Amino acid sequence: QVQLVESGGGLVEAGGSLRLSCAASGRTFSNYVMGWFRQAPGKEREFVAEISRGGARTSYADSVKGRFTISRDNAKNTVYLEMNTLKPEDTAVYYCTAAATYYSGTSYPNYWGQGTQVTVSS
Repeated sequence: QVQLVESGGGLVEAGGSLRLSCAASGRTFSNYVMGWFRQAPGKEREFVAEISRGGARTSYADSVKGRFTISRDNAKNTVYLEMNTLKPEDTAVYYCTAAATYYSGTSYPNYWGQGTQVTVSS
């Protein structure tokens, strides 16, 4: 089992920035591909970003590419999501995830945090 706890969400004006953190415990953190998903009210959950076990490979949804940066610190068992130039359409609950493999669009990660709310005002 892997336990994931997100923090750093909040209310920010459009154009602003937030940094989400996710602390992991349980099994060996560096064994997992870490990621972020989000779900807005009335919408399906969507992939945001993911990072490889060692941190060398990252991938992003087109909607956040160039604005969001995912990173990880395996010594601290923590993954981050730096969000810049935020837009109202980024408003959602953001979930930290841990997976055995990269997201393929068909099977979701094994482990999820409880989520943290991000609200971007216009």
